[in-house]
Amino acid sequence: MLLFEKSLVWFRRDLRSFDHAALHHALTLSRQVYCAFIFDRSILDELPKYDRRVEFIHASLLELDTALRELGGGLIVRHADAAQAIPQLAAELGVDAVFCNHDYEPQAIARDAAVGTALKKAGRELRTYKDQVIFEKDEVLSLAGKPFSVFTPYKNAWLKKLQTELAPAELPAYEVEALSAHFAPLPPATPAIPTLSELGFEKTNLSELHIPTGMQGGQDLLDDFAERMRNYDSTRDFPAVKGPSYLSVHLRFGTVSIRALVRRALDAIRIGAGGSGAAVWLSELVWRDFYFMILYQHPHVRERAFKPDYDAIVWESGPHAEEIFQAWCDGRTGYPLVDAAMAQLNQTGYMHNRLRMVTASFLIKDLGIDWRWGERYFAEKLNDFDLAANNGGWQWASSSGCDAQPYFRIFNPLTQSEKFDPDGKFIRRYLPQLAKLSGEHIHAPWRVPTMELQMAGVTLGQNYPHPLLQHDEARARTLQRYAVVKKVTVEDERP
Repeated sequence: MLLFEKSLVWFRRDLRSFDHAALHHALTLSRQVYCAFIFDRSILDELPKYDRRVEFIHASLLELDTALRELGGGLIVRHADAAQAIPQLAAELGVDAVFCNHDYEPQAIARDAAVGTALKKAGRELRTYKDQVIFEKDEVLSLAGKPFSVFTPYKNAWLKKLQTELAPAELPAYEVEALSAHFAPLPPATPAIPTLSELGFEKTNLSELHIPTGMQGGQDLLDDFAERMRNYDSTRDFPAVKGPSYLSVHLRFGTVSIRALVRRALDAIRIGAGGSGAAVWLSELVWRDFYFMILYQHPHVRERAFKPDYDAIVWESGPHAEEIFQAWCDGRTGYPLVDAAMAQLNQTGYMHNRLRMVTASFLIKDLGIDWRWGERYFAEKLNDFDLAANNGGWQWASSSGCDAQPYFRIFNPLTQSEKFDPDGKFIRRYLPQLAKLSGEHIHAPWRVPTMELQMAGVTLGQNYPHPLLQHDEARARTLQRYAVVKKVTVEDERP
């Protein structure tokens, strides 16, 4: 039943023309549907001119526009403050309603509330839908009717709800193509999508890194990963191995559908083709829903610890703290796995998940730096930056978050290196100055005899730094630092 003569779909972090909740509902309820994307100045104006994420979005929008044109519509793109631009565009087009998908970040919630108020004053509606998660907000609750704060019971409840309510073998996709007759053609003289330079940005090394963009890029990665999914549980921790799906940036910007990914995992589990890897990968997708729920239910985590007592910890401060933090950022800690991981982040905008844990633990529990500093740096650098997951990961590493590792669990960067990059293949890729060191010596150059260092072309303090500190000593300081939270147990749970 048609409720609206004309509507507008506002694309945000859902840059695809298929299995799209807001687009489906708009096409179902409206005689004519326009589509728009706003390069939001309130976000973009704070970014550097070289930002891979903006280039990824731009390339993905070009593909989305082409797909929408083939369906009979097209994409109206503007560079403005979204909170003002959407009500203005709605007025220009004379639409009755604006459709979009939920966003769970505090700033986005405030922006959407402002847009909804402006539209209502003009006699228009704002309709929003769940799209980027399977379950949201308070859809998965404990038996007591409260939000979970521990992952495993949340996951169990999530899976039970999926089985009983959504018939996972037929997890529905939102139809678009069959409703394409309701797309409105672009208004006359609609400007072309602005170029990167017109937006104030420049091309990055995105294409040189062979990071696929858009809907087709996401589909290609999913198809490739499907062939490797069964081994995901055994390969995902080794940064030199092609183990991950590499879909995180596509999930972040919605060029893939979370429902399609969950269906793929469930199908593999059901027919036995996914081995144990498919179940582990599905758990990672559930973690994503979990962190979105935590951010929605506890928005204070954006600024403070999930566990308030942990805000009493006294972190390193002053010029020395700034100096060692910068060394961490630059990959100059003297611990090769940490430095190679930071080089990967700085050069590519990507960091392997195991290494995210290692580098975060090193910053917090070896260097004694406030987890918020690291969280902000990752937010600046990660192609797949997502507030909920990034915050959740950093609070996990600092032991201050929900279901976080115990405060006395401190990653040993040397044993992590020996275990997960045993031959030093990953280290050699990002620290070529250490390439000639043997697999035995590459993890701890400071332990290598001077003659062997010289033969390998390594001079500590010149082309590779001395270690900033000794891990065992740093660990002892961390246990003292965390004593303000709880009486320290001297147990060492090295992961």
